[in-house]
Amino acid sequence: MEERRRLFFCLLVAAQLSLSSTQVLRIGGIFETRESELVSMDEMAFKFAVNNINHNKSLMPNTTLTYDIQRINLFDGFEASRRVCDQLALGVVAVFGPSHSSSVSAVQSICNALEVPHIQTRWKHPSVDNKDTFFINLYPEYTAIARAILDVVTFFKWRKLTVVYEDSTGLMRLQELIKAPAKFNLKIKIRQLTPGNQDARPLLKELKKDKEFFILFDCSYRMASELLKQLSSMGMMTEYYHFFFTTLDLFALDLEPYRYSGVNMTGFRLLNVDDPWVAATMDKWAMERLQGPKQESGLMDGVMTTDAALMYDAVFMVAVASQRATQMTVSSLQCHRHKPWRFGPRFMKLFKEAQWDGLTGRIVLNKTDGLRRNFDLDIISLKEDGTSRGNLEAGSRLTKRWIKIAVWNSYGGMNLTEKSSREKNINVTDSLANRTLIVTTILENPYVMQKKSERELIGNDRYEGYCLDLLKELSNILGFTYEVRLVADGKYGAQNDKGEWNGMVRELIDHIADLAVAPLTITYVREKVIDFSKPFMTLGISILYRKPNGTNPGVFSFLNPLSPDIWMYVLLACTGVSCVLFVIARFTPYEWYNPHPCNPSSTLIQNNFTLLNSFWFGVGALMRQGSELMPKALSTRIVGGIWWFFTLIIISSYTANLAAFLTVERMDAPIASADDLAKQTRIEYGAVRDGSTMTFFKKSKISTYEKMWAFMSSRKNTALVKNNREGITRVLTTDYAMLMESTSIEYISQRNCNLTQIGGLIDSKGYGVGTPIGSPYRDKVTIAVLQLQEEGKLHMMKEKWWRGNGCPEEDTKEASALGVENIGGIFIVLAAGLVLSVFVAIGEFIYKARRNADIEECVSFSSRMEELGISLQCHKDIRRRSRPHSEARTVCALCQPKRVAKREAARRDSST
Repeated sequence: MEERRRLFFCLLVAAQLSLSSTQVLRIGGIFETRESELVSMDEMAFKFAVNNINHNKSLMPNTTLTYDIQRINLFDGFEASRRVCDQLALGVVAVFGPSHSSSVSAVQSICNALEVPHIQTRWKHPSVDNKDTFFINLYPEYTAIARAILDVVTFFKWRKLTVVYEDSTGLMRLQELIKAPAKFNLKIKIRQLTPGNQDARPLLKELKKDKEFFILFDCSYRMASELLKQLSSMGMMTEYYHFFFTTLDLFALDLEPYRYSGVNMTGFRLLNVDDPWVAATMDKWAMERLQGPKQESGLMDGVMTTDAALMYDAVFMVAVASQRATQMTVSSLQCHRHKPWRFGPRFMKLFKEAQWDGLTGRIVLNKTDGLRRNFDLDIISLKEDGTSRGNLEAGSRLTKRWIKIAVWNSYGGMNLTEKSSREKNINVTDSLANRTLIVTTILENPYVMQKKSERELIGNDRYEGYCLDLLKELSNILGFTYEVRLVADGKYGAQNDKGEWNGMVRELIDHIADLAVAPLTITYVREKVIDFSKPFMTLGISILYRKPNGTNPGVFSFLNPLSPDIWMYVLLACTGVSCVLFVIARFTPYEWYNPHPCNPSSTLIQNNFTLLNSFWFGVGALMRQGSELMPKALSTRIVGGIWWFFTLIIISSYTANLAAFLTVERMDAPIASADDLAKQTRIEYGAVRDGSTMTFFKKSKISTYEKMWAFMSSRKNTALVKNNREGITRVLTTDYAMLMESTSIEYISQRNCNLTQIGGLIDSKGYGVGTPIGSPYRDKVTIAVLQLQEEGKLHMMKEKWWRGNGCPEEDTKEASALGVENIGGIFIVLAAGLVLSVFVAIGEFIYKARRNADIEECVSFSSRMEELGISLQCHKDIRRRSRPHSEARTVCALCQPKRVAKREAARRDSST
């Protein structure tokens, strides 16, 4: 019995010694609870932190941390004041909470008076003259958040942004962004959610109608969760929208229903989930929460919010500061006595000097105002790939659902992460796999055509053509499925006078379609409202017109190898050379010779180059036949040699061109270029209404094209056609020229040999795949198009659809046999020459007869006819002269009086 007493006494002494060596610190927590929750998230984090600190003996080996928790209603500042006085009476080293501003101010005034640290973990409206010396806030400083928002908007290079805020405090957080438009060329619209009303669908409907695709939401995570549901119901969860939430709890929301919608979603994250200790702590928190009461809707199961993490870090900051505070005692304080805690300033100083690597990163406080300034924010973006929820731990789920694209520091600004760049470039098909895209197109041969089949076709099988093959190749590369739809109004897309678009461009602007795969030309005005991929085909505007009718060679077509001017010059040259030869031959003594070489004493000399003989020499050389006359003098031989060389070139050139001019039909087109069209009004011309060709002429500043547009606009009802088919029909049936793309002309002319392309290309442009502006598909489609181009598949597809039956080429026409219509003129010339020679012979005969009559003075008509008859006898080639002169004197007695009369007249003339 005595031994038991001694043992009990020893245990009691040991207990007293242990109690005297272990210090107990109490902290107070005032938490506001909502009607829908039994315990607030802040209170659970508060208890979780105290339990972890007490289990971690290395942090506070000789100190036990206890707490006193008081619960109050929202916005009840009087109740908050009463409860904080009760906690101060118990003796606390710090007070945590509440969170709303009306209650915070009441608690803060009491803590300042009694010099007890008041610790806050929520955003607090900054005061102009901050005299709260015992106030500490671990929430990031509001001006730094404002700069982070502006840096993110600048990073994405947005030029148009809609800001939607929940309450007036949002304007404080967004002040840097609101002041930015003048500096960053940013157009901002500011809208406010209806206070107290979580139904934002009317506002979202307006934003959708106004095509506001870049929207910044400044609201709590609870409101963000409701907004996401309403955005989904409004059909705005698509890849064309980009939502930016300023709440630090975006990562904690349950976004599983929206992960595969393609929507772009960006936000901030303060938690350092990449740290293994942070991930382990969050996993431990998740396990406790899953075993506890059900968490509020909108959040992932068991995830820790930013406010809870900040509360956890704040409690640990108290433990770090308390570890450095030696010989500190906690006393009971009375609110009505206004006697402050004597260790309060010292503990406050230690708290501001303390540093801690917590769940929200490195915690460093400003020693002057107790605000947290140096911190890091992760810029996170929702990603589609990854595993499903399952039983993954909280940290793993967070890293699987989000990509950290950058880290923003309150001092260093934004820095891109290498990991995000690698993950973004791993596979360009990730965001298109298993996605069905709506593709708008237009019927245009050979790009898109109705497939002919005996059975009824449905879906994409109804169409075929170049664009369908291109779409199939893009689908194979990028892994998406598609649904082809014809454009409702059958137009490509152009702007009217009011600036409104139609056709396929309009459907892309309104997001009715995801892609436009058609012969859609990339133009400047279209590029401002939609995006284009790299061109899959290059082309230009040209003229489609009927082939001109061929002209058959005439009977005198043998004259065509030389122009009429050349024929005239040759005739003049022949005449001129003959005259020069005659003069030189008369002038030089070496062309005169003795006609009687056997009589050297004869004084008679003769020259063969009379005027007639000189002309005959020139004609003989021109006809490549020569003559019996040959020049003897050096001067005349020079004239002859030069003339022979001239005739050699002329005859060779004539012979070379003769065959082509006699066998090939010439095509005489009335127009040869766009300039020819602009200079005339007889041939009507135009283009497809509301197409890129029409827009080119409408916007062109070149005088020729301005003149052409003035002509077309003055005849809009007849010059502009509805589509290419109508234009082709008009070209074939009327005197009409169609301005259209060269590739279409190439296809049409291969299948209709009556049509051809006139002139070259007026401009140079390309066809591209159209997407809505800001579409994430544009870059991926561009990469796929470049891949097809490098592999040669684009060329093979064009060869497949453009190849036709072909038309005979004019320049490869084989030579055919010459008929009367080709060389009949030669026979006419021959006949005319024969007839001319007969008349000349008759003239020579008459001339010779009259001359002989003058010499012989009297010849009977009967004798001349007798002489003509003897000349025409075929069997005689030698004849005698008609009569000698002596016989003529005796026979022609009848002529004697006449001769006497002449002699008398000559004598009288000589005498006078």
